[in-house]
Amino acid sequence: MGQPVVAVPVRVVVIVVGGGPLSSTAIEAVTAGSYIVAADSGLDHAVAAGFAPDALVGDLDSISAAGRMWAYEHAITIEEHAPDKDLSDTELAIAHALQVPDVRDAVLLSGSAGPERRIDHLLAIMLVLGHPSLGTLDSVHAVIDTTHFHFVHPGHSSMLPLDPGQQFSILAMHGPCTGVNITGARWPLDNATLTATQARGLSNEASLDPEAKPQVSVETGVLTVVIP
Repeated sequence: MGQPVVAVPVRVVVIVVGGGPLSSTAIEAVTAGSYIVAADSGLDHAVAAGFAPDALVGDLDSISAAGRMWAYEHAITIEEHAPDKDLSDTELAIAHALQVPDVRDAVLLSGSAGPERRIDHLLAIMLVLGHPSLGTLDSVHAVIDTTHFHFVHPGHSSMLPLDPGQQFSILAMHGPCTGVNITGARWPLDNATLTATQARGLSNEASLDPEAKPQVSVETGVLTVVIP
């Protein structure tokens, strides 16, 4: 049975989903004191990475028996859902994360299961991180295997932690984006419009000036920033 989220001051919520073991890049993205939500088998990967999840969410059809036992032994919040449901385990975990008091930033982590990974699951993760409910947060970030993604919601901006000359791409995966601005990059944009059917923002580069970190903002729509 689901239990209420413990009312403790938290700023960052980390959502760990299935897909394989977490990379060192993903593990390093977790800050101390984060509230960790595991989506089903994500708990196995979170524990293997040395994390102690605060909550387990999903239909629990892929978590290991050892993972279930860990959850019971540590008396964490377990929010179990019926297998026949409209929302994915990732969406349910995000909904749980948004209930955490004082949450301002969300980080989703997933490993890579190699060629066995279903591309539809990966695309679904990309889509749900553009949900309007996440627009209330200061930042939405994902690390899938070793690739970083920043989801810039309407009215928000994101300062990208890049080295001079490092590549990044911006894509309007969730539909048209207007008022797109990029500064601190080799190819800046000023009040541009991007659509979901063009790759205009592909393979940009951070400025060679180490003091000019790239910054991306958007007025309408959700921008996906990819840092390979």
